Amino acid sequence: MSVKVAAERVGGVAQLANRLGITQSAIYQWEEVPVERVADLERLTGLPRSHFRPDIFPAASESVIDNRSAYDHDYYAWLNEQVAHLREQRFSVLDVTHLIDEIEDLARAEKREIESRLGVLLVHLLKWSCQPDMRSGSWSATIIEQRARILKRLQESPSLRGYPGEILNEEYRLAVSKAAAEAGLPVKTFPGSCPYTIDRVLDPDFLP
Repeated sequence: MSVKVAAERVGGVAQLANRLGITQSAIYQWEEVPVERVADLERLTGLPRSHFRPDIFPAASESVIDNRSAYDHDYYAWLNEQVAHLREQRFSVLDVTHLIDEIEDLARAEKREIESRLGVLLVHLLKWSCQPDMRSGSWSATIIEQRARILKRLQESPSLRGYPGEILNEEYRLAVSKAAAEAGLPVKTFPGSCPYTIDRVLDPDFLP
């Protein structure tokens, strides 16, 4: 019934399908309105989203409950809905609380990737240094890739250029434990503090 009303609002099923960018048969196959289409139908018809999916978007306290329900129920649909709101500049209905959390998590993810790649790089530099007979093209390729990936991240986010240096000592301590375990050597085999500056660690031409 909700789809029928929506179609009537825009001049029929064919017109609705055209505006949604899908086929009429796709609409006829809907047993219920897909969550990711709710925001579009709301925009096209002027009907509240609770009209299309009351199971997810209750009419009561809609501005608060809708966002929480969509975010918890279908993350992908929530993302699409927020994008649609931004494109239409409907800022008043944005799920600001969750958007802030997601953006902060994206920022943390950038740092986590640098941490992870720096750790792998240090492990391979340590093994390269202490196991000359075990050196291989695979080790060399890993060193090259980790450096390239880190440098690419720093080029894309210049504000993070100082971050590898900030975490060098912390990542080195962890790398020593991993390198010792992988090489079957005592931890004391390796220097107690990082013997390389961050510039050397990231230098594409440097090998210990």
